[in-house]
Amino acid sequence: MTETVESVRCHDVAIVGLGPTGATLANLLGAAGLSVVVLEKEGGVFPLPRAIHFDGEVLRILQGAGLREQALAIARPGEQGMHFVNGAGETMLIRGGSAALGPHGCANNYYFHQPELEAVLREGLARFRNVEVRLRSELTGIVQDASGATLDVRDAGSGHASTVRARYVVGCDGARSPVRQRMGSAMVDLGLRQPWLVFDVVLRQPVDLPAHTVQHCDPARPMTYCNVVGDRRRWEIMVLPGDDREALVQPESLWRLVAPWVRPEQAWLERAAIYTFHSVIAQGWRQGRLMLAGDACHQTPPFLGQGMCAGIRDAANLAWKLEAVLARHAPASLLDTYESERAPHVRALIELAVRLGNIIQTTDPALAAERDAKFRAGRPEIFELPPQVLGAGAFDAQPGSPAGRPFPQPRLQDGRLLDELLGRRSAVIGRADALAAAAPATIERWRHADAVVIDQLEAPLRDWLDAQEAQAVILRPDRYIVGVARTGHDLDRISQHLPVAP
Repeated sequence: MTETVESVRCHDVAIVGLGPTGATLANLLGAAGLSVVVLEKEGGVFPLPRAIHFDGEVLRILQGAGLREQALAIARPGEQGMHFVNGAGETMLIRGGSAALGPHGCANNYYFHQPELEAVLREGLARFRNVEVRLRSELTGIVQDASGATLDVRDAGSGHASTVRARYVVGCDGARSPVRQRMGSAMVDLGLRQPWLVFDVVLRQPVDLPAHTVQHCDPARPMTYCNVVGDRRRWEIMVLPGDDREALVQPESLWRLVAPWVRPEQAWLERAAIYTFHSVIAQGWRQGRLMLAGDACHQTPPFLGQGMCAGIRDAANLAWKLEAVLARHAPASLLDTYESERAPHVRALIELAVRLGNIIQTTDPALAAERDAKFRAGRPEIFELPPQVLGAGAFDAQPGSPAGRPFPQPRLQDGRLLDELLGRRSAVIGRADALAAAAPATIERWRHADAVVIDQLEAPLRDWLDAQEAQAVILRPDRYIVGVARTGHDLDRISQHLPVAP
């Protein structure tokens, strides 16, 4: 076995793992002009379906990476929503859906086939000469020091060993994350560990199936049905005590389980596998030069379709902070706000998914009857995801302020969406007289932060400020609100949260 040491070149960022989280992060960092190396132990895109849902904020993040139209081409809006139906066929609960443009400038939910999205993300990386992708490259060791980290890498084909150097390393390497293991970050269990059978088919002919997702909350056999995209359909089937798992994945057992909806001659089986749904979150997403993102630091049951979404949100949060630290010489302490901002929201989503899982996974007939009676007492409740709110971090947290929440993305008079005007930069949006009256040091900080300053307000922006009774708002590159200014003093204060070189 030979070994090569890259003693000259030091990449800005090494990403371990080229799934959706790692590939999104690589696209965002590539667009920022940073030098990136991606290490992926597999030789290509995993060809079978896994994640099938992303939300409007994820599409907005992909838009920021220059891949909005490519993503839309392989996805469909989830306008029909999700219905929770009991064993008697009664609808108990509905998660709303709509194809209308939501606050992120797109529909709120989309369904897709993961291999197609991964292909879009990998094709996106081909745009950047500053991004190097190394397939069949397995991480075997990491040593970090004051200025960066050294990664030991083995080529899975030849066995050739090499050493890569980077200023920061991000482990996007999945639930068994080697990077997390080397960091020693503990995983906290949030209470759900349940095996489910995932059964994917492609229809051969039209079949009368619901257009919406159905959570079959039948205590005899809880199931989920998903209309994915095109002719793809999925059933997720709870594994019950006493089930023979080996027999359960045999074709005759699978088709018998879904016989009320589809027959073997109507569809071909693409995949059947048993997965254990977990609800865990890591403590310690950053250790010096090493960081975690996606499944490496949190895993959620799929009842909200937020597993992949959470990882892509991690990538967006981390990307602009790495750019600020590496390209604009902002203090490295900015990276400490990554976990403090993201972990509370991730935990809230996992806990909501666990609560929904408890509704779906009820197998005791008496408890199911109590549940049904509770919901039957009123009309089906319609719910949406809780608002995206960051934990403590790089924004001006004030009581009653919208800081730490995403800013809406309206369409402007020239047809562009707001983010197309702003690019991946901070933004100061406000009434002309208020911005002109800012302190000279504040205006200089905007310049050092490379912020876009907008003082000619179109109606959607003016209306938003009016609703907040505000003179100005400052946005981060990830489009979260730094703070709102109702006075000149407010504007000077919230501008201090824009990261610049000390």
